Amino acid sequence: MAAVGLVIHHERREAADLAGQALAWLAERGHMTCLPDPDAVLVGRPDLAVNSTKFGADLDAVVSVGGDGTMLRAVALAAAHGTAVIGVNLGQMGYLTEVEPDDWAVALDRFLAGDHGIDERMLLDVRVEGSSPIAGWRGLALNEAVLEKTPIGHTVRLAVHLDGEFFTTYAADSLIVGTPTGSTAYSLSARGPIVAPRHRAVLLTPVAPHMLFDRALVLDPAAEVRLEVCSHRPAALSVDGHTLGELGEGDALVCTAAERTARLVTYGVRNFHRMLKAKFGLSDR
Repeated sequence: MAAVGLVIHHERREAADLAGQALAWLAERGHMTCLPDPDAVLVGRPDLAVNSTKFGADLDAVVSVGGDGTMLRAVALAAAHGTAVIGVNLGQMGYLTEVEPDDWAVALDRFLAGDHGIDERMLLDVRVEGSSPIAGWRGLALNEAVLEKTPIGHTVRLAVHLDGEFFTTYAADSLIVGTPTGSTAYSLSARGPIVAPRHRAVLLTPVAPHMLFDRALVLDPAAEVRLEVCSHRPAALSVDGHTLGELGEGDALVCTAAERTARLVTYGVRNFHRMLKAKFGLSDR
């Protein structure tokens, strides 16, 4: 008997419907199931609700039903416990999700039979220092952590320290600290490098920098990146697309490679180069 958790897209009815089918399928086979509090409400199964802070513990797998955003949330819940994540794709791009909606039962059956692989992905260990309301926050990111100007603000000024040594001060719309997995996310839209997802590196990508030095950096995976707000203009912090709050002058975001990895379930070899060609519509000639 296995224990399986489900995380669903909150705004797609088909995600709740598919999750309901999966819950019934698992129950018929004697497996235990659970969902985070809000997801359980959406599926209509409050009896299976688990507090989000505890979700992921003692599970054999977490199934993400949605797009890449749902997958990021599932990984954030599961990674701290070393739990593997199966991604069922109801989104558009599907960089992180491997299973198509019609194949969810086959994918679960194969996982429970041990017929699968595990793709280990680097995570960022992200923490906030200073005196802001979110000072002391710490978490994991699969894609990126971003400090950016507030909606009504101008550019942010961020002093960058690499491994404890001052590098330079950026005036920009935002700075992205990302992983190789995140290189095809927000960093890509800012013309950052595309890095193979199994590589280990820390990426620093400026967005619309107001300075001559506008290049993205690919840093050693052991690098510590510290971004300090150095003007009266606040900077908004988001981690994997989730807005956490604002940092003020003197507050800092610190990012390093995490000791833990994201564990994504795979069913065969995923060719990154072929996936890029398919996603971007690149021709064979």
